[in-house]
Amino acid sequence: MFKNLTTFKTVYETRSFSRAATLLFIAQPTVSAQIKQLEAEFGLELFIRNGRGEVGITPAAKELYQETLTMLGTWAKLHQSLPGATGKQAICRIASSHTFATYLLPDLLPLLVDQFPAVQFSVQMANSQSVQDALLRRDADLGFIEKPLATKQLHRHTLINDQLVHAGTTGPWLIRENASGVYYYTNRFLTEKGITNDVIEIDNNAVIVNLLRSGFGQSIISARAAAGIQHVSLGPKFVRQFYLVNRQDDGNNPVAQVCRAVRVFYAQQDGAPAAN
Repeated sequence: MFKNLTTFKTVYETRSFSRAATLLFIAQPTVSAQIKQLEAEFGLELFIRNGRGEVGITPAAKELYQETLTMLGTWAKLHQSLPGATGKQAICRIASSHTFATYLLPDLLPLLVDQFPAVQFSVQMANSQSVQDALLRRDADLGFIEKPLATKQLHRHTLINDQLVHAGTTGPWLIRENASGVYYYTNRFLTEKGITNDVIEIDNNAVIVNLLRSGFGQSIISARAAAGIQHVSLGPKFVRQFYLVNRQDDGNNPVAQVCRAVRVFYAQQDGAPAAN
């Protein structure tokens, strides 16, 4: 039954039998068979098959989804608490912005792995907009961004401040793409200075930092990334925040528990804003 519920949860979140099959590493006919078993069990239709790939959600599916989150969360906690219990019972896919992944996640992830031994973690790195998009597509479970994006489907929690600096002194300006968290500040700085040309767009923060370290170019980057590079702080006008984002419907499942642990961790850091 729990296998069928896991499949149901994945279909509900992806709105697709084929996408659910890919994420669960099973064949699509198996997904269809497990959903049919659940529908027969309850005597209700859960999904509306429209023949165009994406499936519709029935009122019964909405109610079952909320109960499924609770049941699977309780099941995962049971596996964690029983003496001698082993194995990963939940998945937490993290999508993180470049700076957070490089300079903050190495301190955070080991603590999460230690605190949640029954959770299988994975990490992907992208710009802030792509992180949000991955959450909305259900391709990630929680995200870390450095751009104050907002949508009704997601919770956003402020974690910690990040001071930006002007790194490097000469040469072309190395800037991130528009969807990145630092682009807004870079664009504001260049506008204030009247700089309109000699700009190179690079969609990878590590490449920019390595170019700066080699003595090529200048850029607006996190102070955390500027170690060993000549730089000047830009002051309070160029302090941004790192945010945790997760879906509104996470309930009390393992992902929601991980999110709470992240917020507690950063609330305890000196100078961090209170988790909201």
